[in-house]
Amino acid sequence: MGVWIMAGVTFREAVRKKVLWTALAVGFLFLALFGTGLHYQVKDLARANPVIRRQVPNGILMVGLYAVDLLAMVITVLASADTLSGEIASGTIQAVATKPVMRWEVLLGKWLGFVGMMTVYIVVMVGGLTSVAYLLSGATALHLVRGAFLIWLESVVLLDVSLLCGATFSTLTNGVLVLGLYALAFLGGWIEQVGAVTHSPRAVEVGIIASIIMPSESLWRRAAFEMQAPLVGALNISPFSNASVPSLAMIAYSTIYLTVALVLALRSFSARDL
Repeated sequence: MGVWIMAGVTFREAVRKKVLWTALAVGFLFLALFGTGLHYQVKDLARANPVIRRQVPNGILMVGLYAVDLLAMVITVLASADTLSGEIASGTIQAVATKPVMRWEVLLGKWLGFVGMMTVYIVVMVGGLTSVAYLLSGATALHLVRGAFLIWLESVVLLDVSLLCGATFSTLTNGVLVLGLYALAFLGGWIEQVGAVTHSPRAVEVGIIASIIMPSESLWRRAAFEMQAPLVGALNISPFSNASVPSLAMIAYSTIYLTVALVLALRSFSARDL
């Protein structure tokens, strides 16, 4: 019961602080911008080659989904960075981290609350973006459910790392560290992708090492592979090449990675002097 109580408190706290509403408001502005740009693009393609006319909107849809992925990851970090370190620094955590509520229940409840919030956000944004693209151009994403699940899994990875760092470091250090790891994975993913296109094995190895340190970008690239039409990648209409696609083993590794991060966060928080 303690876990579910803390999950409800965390979710309501995010609503009370307008974190979720602000994220959704920014998301709706993004959808409006995306829809406006796609509308004019489709209009200007009216006389283009039929193949190009069909595939360009699909490429734009993939770029839009990438932007949704970036929004979801940044919001995950910003929303969770202060949840442990800030409460520990202010002393408010002592009001809840006492018996009969165990510390592991507090942290696991917070985890469930944030997972619930990000699930709502990802479903709304991915569903909204693909609906707008379909209504305006007929563009659709292949294997949308698989892709959305991988985006969700990427969000959970960052959440777990944020909670682990929050149980050890200050809010500022936590935010900088998690965003830094995310940037490292982002850069490594692009290095790997470019290296695969230019047939540079060492560049690909650099990207793989970055993915092992932080697998977030690998999850997105696998999601892009699942959702992107093969012809879009072949025509280079979108920036996501199929030359280097993370394997299912990387998804399994990411699952182990987030599980270990959550377990370490639970242990660190339970042992920390509040």
